[in-house]
Amino acid sequence: MAKPPKKSSAKVAAPQGAIDIGISAAHREAIAKGLNGLLADTFTLYLTTHNFHWNVTGPMFNTLHTMFMAQYTELWNAVDPIAERVRALGFPAIGSFADFAKASSLPDAPATPPKAKEMIRILVEGHEAVARTARSLYPLVDKASDEPSADLLTQRLDVHEKAAWMLRSLLEE
Repeated sequence: MAKPPKKSSAKVAAPQGAIDIGISAAHREAIAKGLNGLLADTFTLYLTTHNFHWNVTGPMFNTLHTMFMAQYTELWNAVDPIAERVRALGFPAIGSFADFAKASSLPDAPATPPKAKEMIRILVEGHEAVARTARSLYPLVDKASDEPSADLLTQRLDVHEKAAWMLRSLLEE
């Protein structure tokens, strides 16, 4: 005959989903939605940059191939902290191509790889768009006193503004 389970004196954990980090549920949800947009933009730019790394040709091949590799590696390393911040706020991080396509403000990479200068122009626009997405979240993050998200946004802005500047410099004659 089975023994009845022993009663524990340990406190029962709060129900899953009960989050009290000093940010209202409504603010957490809105910030998570915005961060999922940033995640989608970042992943889309990662894919485009990696595609261009594989397909770049021409006299700037070595320079661009190396630069694109550094940029797509940085973008790849950025998606995890963004997704983890969404999770820390209590919401799912998007992760399908369909969800990324719906949530991203960036177009997909061209079906036919463009010439090197057009690749650079597309990546400048991509980095600027991701910077705009990150910056657009600041009013909400500030209102909610969400310092970890603000820190993440500051880091992303620094990366994207510098990448856009470096790429733009390659377009000058």
